[in-house]
Amino acid sequence: MIKSYFKIAYRTIVRHKGYAAINITGLAIGIAACLLLFLVIRFEMSYNSFFPDNKNIYRVVTDSHDANGADYTPGVPYPALDALRTDFPQLKTGALFSAYGSQITIPVSEQKVSADDKKFIEETGIFFADPQFFEIVKFKWLVGDEKLMATPNTVVLTQKMAEKYFGDWHNAVGKIIKIDNAIPLKVSGILENVPFNTDFPLEVVVSFITSKNNPSQYNYTTRWGSVTSNFQVFMQLPSNVSPEGINKQLANFINKHRGADEQEKITSYLQPLTEVHYDARYGSFSDHTISKSTLITLSLIGVLIIIMACINFINLSTAQAIGRSKEVGVRKVLGSNRVQLLWQMMGETALIVFFSMVLALVISTVALPYLAQIIKLPETISLFTVPNLLFLIGVSIVVTIFSGIYPALILSGFKPALALKNKISSANIGGISLRRGLVVTQFAMSQILVVGTIVAVAQMSFVRNADLGFNKEAVYVLTSASDSVVVSRHKALKEELLQMPGVSSATFCSDVPSSDMNWGSNFAFDGRPDEKFDVFLKFGDADYFKTFDLKLIAGRGFAQSDTINEYVINETLMHKLGVTDAKTIIGKSVKLGSRRALPIVGVVKDFKINSLREAIKPLLISTRKSVYRSLVVKLNTSEISKAKVAIEQKWNKYNPEYAFTSTFFDENIARFYQQEEQLSKLYKIFAGLAIFISCLGLYGLVSFMAVQRTKEVGIRKVLGASVGNIVYLFSKEFTVLIVIAFIIAAPVAYYVMHNWLNNFVFRVNIGVGVFAMSILISLTVAWLTVGYKAVKAALANPVKSLRTE
Repeated sequence: MIKSYFKIAYRTIVRHKGYAAINITGLAIGIAACLLLFLVIRFEMSYNSFFPDNKNIYRVVTDSHDANGADYTPGVPYPALDALRTDFPQLKTGALFSAYGSQITIPVSEQKVSADDKKFIEETGIFFADPQFFEIVKFKWLVGDEKLMATPNTVVLTQKMAEKYFGDWHNAVGKIIKIDNAIPLKVSGILENVPFNTDFPLEVVVSFITSKNNPSQYNYTTRWGSVTSNFQVFMQLPSNVSPEGINKQLANFINKHRGADEQEKITSYLQPLTEVHYDARYGSFSDHTISKSTLITLSLIGVLIIIMACINFINLSTAQAIGRSKEVGVRKVLGSNRVQLLWQMMGETALIVFFSMVLALVISTVALPYLAQIIKLPETISLFTVPNLLFLIGVSIVVTIFSGIYPALILSGFKPALALKNKISSANIGGISLRRGLVVTQFAMSQILVVGTIVAVAQMSFVRNADLGFNKEAVYVLTSASDSVVVSRHKALKEELLQMPGVSSATFCSDVPSSDMNWGSNFAFDGRPDEKFDVFLKFGDADYFKTFDLKLIAGRGFAQSDTINEYVINETLMHKLGVTDAKTIIGKSVKLGSRRALPIVGVVKDFKINSLREAIKPLLISTRKSVYRSLVVKLNTSEISKAKVAIEQKWNKYNPEYAFTSTFFDENIARFYQQEEQLSKLYKIFAGLAIFISCLGLYGLVSFMAVQRTKEVGIRKVLGASVGNIVYLFSKEFTVLIVIAFIIAAPVAYYVMHNWLNNFVFRVNIGVGVFAMSILISLTVAWLTVGYKAVKAALANPVKSLRTE
């Protein structure tokens, strides 16, 4: 019997190739979209899940509140590590410190630096960890164990890094490497390669005691007032210890140790390791976070698309039902009962869904490499895993039931007498109003995605073209060490660079104008007590303003100096200090931390210090040669390629012991918005799929209407109706449906995208134009879709239409 059902189903599909092709294509695209989104969501949800006992591991994070607002950092003061171990002896506490821009050197000779030494600057950074960290966050060791991290000048490498440095990782153990051309390290252990789905991209890990023994090199300090996001502390709680209880004790932990003279509203608490990947406020070492709201949005998009695909199937199946009424009537007369017919129809649906599932796998396999380029996915990720295949089967079963049950009930319920006399009409199959409702639902869903896409694209265009307050074009940024030898060569290197024809300006600095670095300090203004908010710091030489084309609105730039002698402030700081006229603040003094008071010599026009998600912070700019970590060169746009080659040659001449690493400033800024760019591209793709699937559904409705109104069209043509009149007859139906869908979709889309835009301090407005463009896109695509079927119906021979029984 079952074999008979599928045989008949196969013959029916072959007989109605057009409808079958549309159904299979629509369902395949919907299933493929769902599968790919499931793969992405499942991968993002798997971050850090492979660590043993991960649900009892926590990171100690810090919130501070002052007149600037709230500030969130995953770091704690350096002395907090020992204090936490003293205050919470029952808990296991470990530390992890990251250093970015540090160089690993594989020396040819251990006695001297050679130009033949291999030099590497790892993008993921160099990490310093203590033994307790590896006892909490457990990685797999190929050689050695966590006890090695108690020994000074010890380094462990992952298998990949050991092979990169020494060819065969077995040969790495016992070898000597140098970090920052200053500290020799012995390779004592090898870690298994770190999985892609972790927020701990540990590749090179040095013992934490090494950083403590070299405080000037890595800014280690015992001051409680110094907090950096690069120094993070992790705790492991026994299963019988409540994190809420620990949080109560941590609430005033830092303030208690800082002392009464430095009181500030600072709170520490435990952040579960399972939440690290999803909280952008604190970020992670991997520099990749994704909010759970984003994952929920992607899930909803997948659900919407598969529902739209199912609606298509229902529309097309019921449109086809009238043409199959005689078949159903004959089967009932010959003895088939409703249950048998129901199973037959469900069998047809199951077969179509099976073909769709196979096609969906093909589509997904082809699309996955392109998706991996858009979203941060490992190259080794596979569709053919047990969870993915189980999800695919589950979706196929749900689609079969959801898509097939209504058409099957309608077809199996035909009365044989009416069916054989061609008396089946839209009233017998639920009426055209149902299909109209389904199309309205489809287009409402697709217009939500279209509005979302338009807003996301507009915001990212705004981000790319926003006036940041400085010139980012053709600005070449080189990573520079700040040791005394390199610093002594700064002047000579810069002079040679400025003589090159492709270079218009150059500056050494601690930081470019816009970055994710937030170096802050307490300060006092004009002899007053310390202000109730921190000021943020950037340092550069006298050409800093010229190189980045920063505009001074009062005073002048600071004079060339090796140390802090003068300050330039931004407009935001001036206003927060209660000054409205920039000229009046020139000459007033600022006392930074425990330093002596120094004069303000200039006020710079506000520029974006961080990303456009954040408000502009109060800023001090000054000179301080010992912290310059970047060499920035402004290039002439017509000679960029030649200048890059020449700059590298000059760098190697003056700094042969350091690797040449460079990037363009605008590329750095683009990385701020990498996740939003990825989501914008995803929205484009899935909005396009939604429109395509909606058009398939619309085609189904028009097909149904054309069948139902064959005689009406014939009579109208006999009575003088033109082709245009007939096309209008069909077009006005779906135009009204799309307008109704728009009325439903508009407020939902506005609410969703308004919340998304709230992530940006600087953002576009959702104006009327966004919604006008959305409905225009929907109408245009829909008219093109309906045009073919409407014109075909209008051109049909009325004599043939009127003779048809």
